Amino acid sequence: MTDRFVLDLLGVMAYGELSAFERLSSDARFSPTLHDRAVLGRMAVLEFEHFELVVARLADLGYEAESVMRPFQASIDSFHDRTRPADWYESIMKAYVIDTISADFYTAVSQLLDTPTRDLVAEIQAPGEALVLQGRLRKMLDDEPRLASRLALWGRRLVGEALTQAQRVSIESGFLPEESSFRGELMADLTKQHSRRMSQLGLTA
Repeated sequence: MTDRFVLDLLGVMAYGELSAFERLSSDARFSPTLHDRAVLGRMAVLEFEHFELVVARLADLGYEAESVMRPFQASIDSFHDRTRPADWYESIMKAYVIDTISADFYTAVSQLLDTPTRDLVAEIQAPGEALVLQGRLRKMLDDEPRLASRLALWGRRLVGEALTQAQRVSIESGFLPEESSFRGELMADLTKQHSRRMSQLGLTA
């Protein structure tokens, strides 16, 4: 029988990837240039391919994806409702922050699980998309320095919401018990890595 922790991780990843596909598809429509539209469109396709990889893994384990994703739907939808971007610039920052924090979180948690799950997480959370978003943010900030203070503030709000969401999901699913010392260490590391990435963009975390 498949470990419940593995199913929960695959469930939250699957719905997260599906949500990312939907968000990037929407963001692409409001891109300021056709180049940006094409880049975000391609990223949306990749997110859907990642979703399909998780669905295929669940099928191999004998589980139907919708039933495994459903327990996380309300929580993830609520998170996105609370963090609606005001414009395209905030959308790109949100995509970058959520993509990188999610990658850090899933990678850390997967180390506690089986090798096939770790390999799947490594494939899905490869840094390619984050690097594209980081490059676009740098150009955005170079072209319009006035955005820096607003995006720094937005980034701080996002990381606070994302860390709260990560803790909630990890406790509710049982990935990391509330008293787990690893949970505290993980949250501290997620914060540290986010601060490093914001510094690379010239923003205050």
